[in-house]
Amino acid sequence: MQILFELDFVQSVFCKEKINDNSEDMNLVLHRLRRIQKIMELLNQQVTVLDTMTPLDFLEFRNLLTPASGFQSVQFRLIEATLGLEMQKRYQHDYYKRANQGGFNTDDLTRINKAENGNTLTRLINQWLERMPFFETEYWTGYQKQAEHPGNHPFWTDYREIYRSGLTEREIGKIDDFDFVFFEKQEGLSPEQVTEKLSVLRNTLSAKAMRAALFIMLYRDFPVFQNSFQILDALVEIDNALAGWRHGHFRMVRRMIGMRVGTGNTSGSGYLEGAAGSHYIFKDIAGLSTYLIERRKLPALPPELIRGLSFHGS
Repeated sequence: MQILFELDFVQSVFCKEKINDNSEDMNLVLHRLRRIQKIMELLNQQVTVLDTMTPLDFLEFRNLLTPASGFQSVQFRLIEATLGLEMQKRYQHDYYKRANQGGFNTDDLTRINKAENGNTLTRLINQWLERMPFFETEYWTGYQKQAEHPGNHPFWTDYREIYRSGLTEREIGKIDDFDFVFFEKQEGLSPEQVTEKLSVLRNTLSAKAMRAALFIMLYRDFPVFQNSFQILDALVEIDNALAGWRHGHFRMVRRMIGMRVGTGNTSGSGYLEGAAGSHYIFKDIAGLSTYLIERRKLPALPPELIRGLSFHGS
């Protein structure tokens, strides 16, 4: 319940029409996200206590658990849904809407559906990033561009060229991924290829939001971006902690029951392994590391923008 309480506060801040990235609210958002991370780390430590049990010990009472299942954890499903794990992106998602043995009751499903269809944290983060104003023309009148590319913002034209020139021969195809992720370039791709790239390269955030997130990561040393960067980092760490819990659960189940069917009528460890590998929520943000360049090669920002990034200092 504590995680859901903290998420409710975070959502309330990001739901505001105007968000001051340097306000007390955003400091509290970061504080609440870090608390969620610590709670998840504590849960992961508790799973290791069960490792002290042997498979024979577990079989002594396993049948008493039937038909109980992890699927009946309404709180965990609400946490996932509130963060933004979408139903169609879940592993074997047909399992999740059951109201029979090992599933949810009608009231539980109503609550989960409401969370999935509401302002999930992923949607709110996307809106927040899209509102970043730092690519507006007024900030770039003094920018000394190095390359030409009609239709692209001068910063991204230069950055793309710096990134491309730093790729090895084996990595050269990453420039196509760059164009797809940040500029939605789809020429020559079939609908199936576009769908595949969206599932792997840009799963939940828009191209505009991804540009803003990468810019924050690149120039995080500027005062105005310090909180924003820490918030993005906290989201990735929460995702990693959730993944750690799923992997711990999978490892424990495989050790205890091998390949037997789970008490909730799933395929047991087979299902858990698939879910552990696919239920990442903020992998778009984590994947930004693919498109970084060396700090010394970063384009020099124009004076107008630097003043904005320094709390309008001189």
